[in-house]
Amino acid sequence: MKFFFPDSQDQVDPTFDFLSEERDPFRVRQRDDLYAHEVLKPPPFNGLLVSKAIVDGTASSSTGKYTGPQRHRLYRQGARNFFRLDNGSAPLKIMGDCGAFSYVGEEYPPYTVEEVVSFYEGCGFDYGISVDHVIFQYEPKVLRTDDAAAEWVRRQQITLELAAEFWRRCSASDVHFIPLGVAQGWSPESYASAVVELQRIGYRRIALGGMVPLKTKDILACLKAIGAVREYDTQFHLLGISRGEEIPTFAGHGVTSFDSTSPFRQAFKDDRDNYYAPHRTFVALRVPQVDGNAKLKARIRSGEISQGQAMQLERAALARLRQFDRDEVDVDATLEALMTYSALWDRKADRTSQYRDTLENQPWRVCDCTICASVGIEVIIFRGAERNKRRGFHNLHVFGQRVRRQLGADDRD
Repeated sequence: MKFFFPDSQDQVDPTFDFLSEERDPFRVRQRDDLYAHEVLKPPPFNGLLVSKAIVDGTASSSTGKYTGPQRHRLYRQGARNFFRLDNGSAPLKIMGDCGAFSYVGEEYPPYTVEEVVSFYEGCGFDYGISVDHVIFQYEPKVLRTDDAAAEWVRRQQITLELAAEFWRRCSASDVHFIPLGVAQGWSPESYASAVVELQRIGYRRIALGGMVPLKTKDILACLKAIGAVREYDTQFHLLGISRGEEIPTFAGHGVTSFDSTSPFRQAFKDDRDNYYAPHRTFVALRVPQVDGNAKLKARIRSGEISQGQAMQLERAALARLRQFDRDEVDVDATLEALMTYSALWDRKADRTSQYRDTLENQPWRVCDCTICASVGIEVIIFRGAERNKRRGFHNLHVFGQRVRRQLGADDRD
């Protein structure tokens, strides 16, 4: 089972000073900042997934997340050099897709098959996914002949027609990447019918899209129906799905790869599960910058509290955490500083028991990843991109270990 991590230009600055919170003035982001696979050993994933929408944008958004110079550099250098895929302890693969979530509200996908093939081939991808139009609804009792399914049928048909054209162009051009067709559906039966058609076209690698909102039991129901029509050599890729506890079950249904940002994003998007440990998660310790927290800035502007007082309590909380990490103060003293500062900007949520749990367990001290070993308690502090992304990288490390454990694979594989 291969895990692909979707790229969104997430890197960390190795020159970042956690005490002064300053960077090297001569730092060049693309040259100096590091990807997760350059920081962690072994790499926590088998490859990257890069979406055309992220790189080039769409007609409605006009631009993606890449700057003009970054986009030109990717096309000029190729994906392997741009992402430095050979710089980690193991070489990685790269997969491309169109980023259907970015244009879900449009009538028709904004890219032609020719544009997408050119993108994959020009950037030197190992795998390329056909153009698709996502279906978010899941209604297993609705038949394709029902009026309610008209839009879903339309999107599925568009996806299959584009997959057929994608296959023809790839075959005629003798491309250097392996093509994947996309199956979209709204029920187990509709997914199965899409897989039948994709196999008829010639695909033996098929990406299953639109399953992100589904519950695990619904994903398994779809895989069971797909399994009944699957050719013996057809392999599936799950788009946007992790569900680590179900990895062995997915593998039993012909799933050989998946992609997900969940472990990374939970580091700074989740309310509770911010830091992964082998068998559980911990909440991160929130110490936001005074000038970067909207609630705190509003209280300062209204005159409820002074900016000087807020900055003093912010510095005190950070200092106490570092003293705790050096075993100079106990949990209670550290918790007091944290909660005193939290009261200025988060008067509704009481995280005392969660913070105590994190501090008493000190999970960063027993983690074997290079992030925790190098920055210590800074990794568990919820504050700014450099700490939050490092915690996300740590989560990828732990998630990768979980996947290998689920599959019974040695960590060195």
